[in-house]
Amino acid sequence: MKAIVLARVSDKKQDSNEAQVMRIADFIKSKDLEVWKTYEIEESSSRGDRKKFHEVIKDIEKAKEPIALVVDTIDRLQRSFKESVLLDDLRKSGKLVIYFYRENLTIHKDSNSADILRWEMGVLLAHSYILQLSDNVKRTFEHKRRNGEWTGTPPIGYMNVTLENEKKDIMIDPERGHLIQALFEYYATGNYSITTLWQKMTKMGLRNRDGREVARSNIEYILKDPFYHGVARSLKYGLYPHRYPTLITRELFDTCQRILTGRKKQPAKMASAEYSIFKGLIRCGKPACGCSYSPELKKKKGIVTYACSNGKHVCRREYMSENKLLKPIYKVFDAFESIPQEVQDRLVEELRRSNESEVEFHSREITRVRAEYDRHQRRLEKATELCLDGSITPDERAKIVEKEKDAQYRLDLEMEEHTKADHEYHIHVNTVLNLTRRIRPIFAGSEVSEKRAIINFILSNLTVSDRKLTFSMRKPFDAILDLAHHPNGLRRQDSNLEPSPYT
Repeated sequence: MKAIVLARVSDKKQDSNEAQVMRIADFIKSKDLEVWKTYEIEESSSRGDRKKFHEVIKDIEKAKEPIALVVDTIDRLQRSFKESVLLDDLRKSGKLVIYFYRENLTIHKDSNSADILRWEMGVLLAHSYILQLSDNVKRTFEHKRRNGEWTGTPPIGYMNVTLENEKKDIMIDPERGHLIQALFEYYATGNYSITTLWQKMTKMGLRNRDGREVARSNIEYILKDPFYHGVARSLKYGLYPHRYPTLITRELFDTCQRILTGRKKQPAKMASAEYSIFKGLIRCGKPACGCSYSPELKKKKGIVTYACSNGKHVCRREYMSENKLLKPIYKVFDAFESIPQEVQDRLVEELRRSNESEVEFHSREITRVRAEYDRHQRRLEKATELCLDGSITPDERAKIVEKEKDAQYRLDLEMEEHTKADHEYHIHVNTVLNLTRRIRPIFAGSEVSEKRAIINFILSNLTVSDRKLTFSMRKPFDAILDLAHHPNGLRRQDSNLEPSPYT
C-alpha cells in the first residue's frame, strides 16, 4: 500500500519534522508500506485554515487506491474534531488507513467502536491542553482585572511606560491627554456635532500615536470609552475599575453620554430561557422551513410546549410537549449507563499512553519560550551596545527596549500558563466516561440552564420532523454510545500489531 508520511510542528523551535520521520521509518518498513509522499509541515493544528493539511486530504481523495497515512502521534495530525469529519469519511469509504505510531493504533474501514473511541479520545486529550492554556490565560487576566490593571494597548490620551523595576505601567500621554480632556468638555456644551468636534480637534493637533489624523469615526468611540473616567471596558469581560489616573470626571462623561444616546433603553429580558430546556436548540426539520422552535409556557398546567416559529410561512404550528421531546434523549442517557465498568477501566488504561506525546509537547513549548525570551534579551543588550557606540540615539534605544520588554512580558505570561497546565489527561477521559455513566441523575438534578448546557454539550443538529425529535451525537460521545451498544469491541493492548485488511 502507498503511504503518505505526515510530520508537523507548530514552529521551527519544536521537535523537528525530521526527527518524527526518522522515528517512524522502521515502522513503515515493518508494515510493508511504500512511501509515496512525505509532508513536513510547519503550521498550527488549532488555528488558521491548515492549508498543508488540506493538500494531504486532496492527494488521498485523488488517489485511485487506498492510501496509508502515517503520523508520529495523534496530536501531530490534529488537535480538534473539525478534521475528523474529513478523515472519517475517507476511512469509511475504504480510501484511507491511519497509523498512529506512538499510540500503537490503526484506524481503517473495519475498525471497531473501541478503536474509534481511542482515536476520538486521543483528539480530546490533545485539544484539552489547548483549552487548559486558554483557561489559565483567562485566570491570569482575571487576576489583573481584580488589581485594576489593563492588559491591552491603552486608549489615545494614555501611553505605556517602563518603570525603573522594568515593570510595565500606564500614564497620561503629555502630548495628547489634555486634548482628550478638551474633546469631552467641548462636546458636553451641546454645541458640537461629531463632525464639527472632529474638525475642531484636528485643528488643535489631535493625532494618533503614529502621527496620522484621528478618524471621524474614532471621535464617537472616544466619547463612549469609560476608561477616561476610571473604568476599563472589555468586550469579553465587561466593565471594571482601573487603577490609572483619570482625564475627566464621571459627571462629565455622563453628560456626554446623555447627549450621544438620549434616554437609556433597557434591553428586553429573554424570560423563556428561565423555563425552557430547549430554548434556541431545536429547528424545524422541513427542508423548505428550517426555522427555530419557540417555547410557550402554559402557566395553569405548568407545561412547556414547542412549535415551529413559522417565520417563512410554510409550516403549520403543531405543538409538542417538552416531556415528549426529552424521551429520545433519555434513551441515549440510559444507553450510556450500560457500559460495563471493566470495559471503561480497560479503555482508560490504554489511553494513559496518550499522555506521553502531550508531556513532550509541554517540554518543547517550555524550551521554545525560554529560547525566544533569551533572543529578546540579546536584542536588548545589543541595543545598549549600539547606543553606547553612537550607532543609535537614546530615543531609538528606548523604542527598542519598550518593544523587546513587551515581548518578554508576554513570554513570561506564556511560560506561566504552560507551567500551570495539567498533563494528567487520563483524568479527563475518566471524567467524560463517568459523566456518561451518571448522566441521567446529573441531568435530573440540574437547573434549566444547566440542562440546556448538557444537551448542547452532548448533542447537535436537533430537528423536529413529523413530530419526532432527531439529533446527532457530538464527538467523542458518538463513539462512547457505539461502545455502549458493542461493549465487547475493545481490543487487547497489542491487537493493533495485526496488519489492517488493506495492507
